[in-house]
Amino acid sequence: MTLAPSSSVQNQSRISCESKSSTDVFNRIGIAGTSKGLTKVLDTARKVAKSDSSVLIYGESGTGKELIANSIHQNSSRHKGPMVVINCGAIPGELLESELFGHEKGAFTGAHRSRIGRFELADQGTIFFDEIGDMSPELQVKLLRAIQERQFERVGGSTTIKVDIRVISATNKDLQSAIGDGLFREDLYYRLNVIPIHIQPLRERREDILILSDYFQKALTKRVNGYEKKTFCKSVQQALLSYDWPGNIRELENLIERISVLIENQTIELHDLPDYIINNSCENISTSVTSVFDSGIGFNQAVDQYQKSLILHALDETRWVKARAAELLKMNRTTLVEKIKKMKIEPKSEMPVF
Repeated sequence: MTLAPSSSVQNQSRISCESKSSTDVFNRIGIAGTSKGLTKVLDTARKVAKSDSSVLIYGESGTGKELIANSIHQNSSRHKGPMVVINCGAIPGELLESELFGHEKGAFTGAHRSRIGRFELADQGTIFFDEIGDMSPELQVKLLRAIQERQFERVGGSTTIKVDIRVISATNKDLQSAIGDGLFREDLYYRLNVIPIHIQPLRERREDILILSDYFQKALTKRVNGYEKKTFCKSVQQALLSYDWPGNIRELENLIERISVLIENQTIELHDLPDYIINNSCENISTSVTSVFDSGIGFNQAVDQYQKSLILHALDETRWVKARAAELLKMNRTTLVEKIKKMKIEPKSEMPVF
């Protein structure tokens, strides 16, 4: 799929909206890509936008859950109303109730004046609960009532306030497991999970990676004065396609902006990428004769990359037991240790190193 990362909708002015297709009236609004996974998500979003059904969007951090929520809102009959976002994981639990429902003056220490909550602000529009799985079970009870009845009282107040809202939620957690652990209410889960939408991580839709990279560069040309779109050589494209992107689209967007701004040459070469991506590329993609010529790297660099690829593979195969890795590579352990230090090879994650 291709969502520009879960950057907040309020900041989406930096991502231009794609124009509507002549064959599809659904406005993708900041979403780019052609993968089957994305197409399926957008088709569901198009259908659900016609209704007021509650939607629960699943996906890892950085996959663009908020962009999908925004596209549903903007393509719905509520598009003239507000879309109010509340990040349940970013606001301390003791403050979240006031953020949601507002409070009256004197309701608690520091409440020097009355305040309108997000529910009231979202009237006639959509309220989006990001990372709903981080909400405390105590507050979930009050949220369930407010969603069911579309009415609530401010903290410290007694007046019932009615609202007309559409509810969209998102989570990166397994809520069914959370229910089993007593961390999430089952009745709230079924109230929110009327229409489930699952967004695949970027590693499962690699065909969108280069499309997204191009999309983010085009966005830069509109944001940065005098910026000209750059070319990625084939080895860079292969490296981007090979990397697993644990931070998903947010991580890709950050990388594209970083190298596009910091690298002054018009063509981005493999050595311009961060070491962790180069190392990953070396591990997963053998440097063939064709790719060496295409990338413009020299003989020595190609040999170094191939050596690094072999060493990384042997170390991972032996869980970083250097004596066993050396045996696998048919070299002395001391020679292997020297090469690891010289090439600055490090484990991908925390693990015992022998």
